[in-house]
Amino acid sequence: MSEAARLAPHLAGPAWILALDQTGGRGRRGRPWRMPAGNFAATYVFHPQVSPQQAALYSFVAALALEEALSRVAGPHARLSIKWPNDVLLNGGKIAGILLESLGQGGRISQLAIGIGVNLAEAPDPGTLEAGAMAPVSLRAETGLVIAPEEFLTPLAVAFDRLARQFATQGFAPIRAAWLARAARLGERLVARTGTETHEGVFETIDETGAMILRTAGGPMAISAAEIFF
Repeated sequence: MSEAARLAPHLAGPAWILALDQTGGRGRRGRPWRMPAGNFAATYVFHPQVSPQQAALYSFVAALALEEALSRVAGPHARLSIKWPNDVLLNGGKIAGILLESLGQGGRISQLAIGIGVNLAEAPDPGTLEAGAMAPVSLRAETGLVIAPEEFLTPLAVAFDRLARQFATQGFAPIRAAWLARAARLGERLVARTGTETHEGVFETIDETGAMILRTAGGPMAISAAEIFF
């Protein structure tokens, strides 16, 4: 992500930046992201020229592309799903995460970087994660497959390009429908923690802005940012 920010002003077009070693990885809210050797870490950086609200929806585009790429390399028997908004799960454990960072002014986004981390070879030590975090898994441990980061980039880039073009031409509706078809715990009870508040309810859907609609005891609630616990 840091290298993407450095290179972005000099890029003539979109680019993928692949890191084979990472010493300053970060996740949402500035949390550390640890990358054991053999895992995947890449950032897609481009100039979308969209509003901040539209830019945020690329999170769902990226999650779908990542799920599609993992499905392609792992085969039809891999049990994949997406935890709102964009963590990809394999056999119920977290195999990948996505982080968006943007720059812009005047209500427009001039640069968007989408960072993607995948546990291809090894899951991080659960003891290094925050309390309550979803148990991590790796592709190798769950399926026996060994794939190099360079190999994984191709199916991911192909899937992202196709879905990004669909988003640009058809809007969020088909992305939303495809995402809901892969959503983890849709229709089930879960807990959403939004800073100082905790809400419990049934995960009904996501709306046209990507917000989670939670049916609580007090009625439907739209949640745009939260930590989700099953």
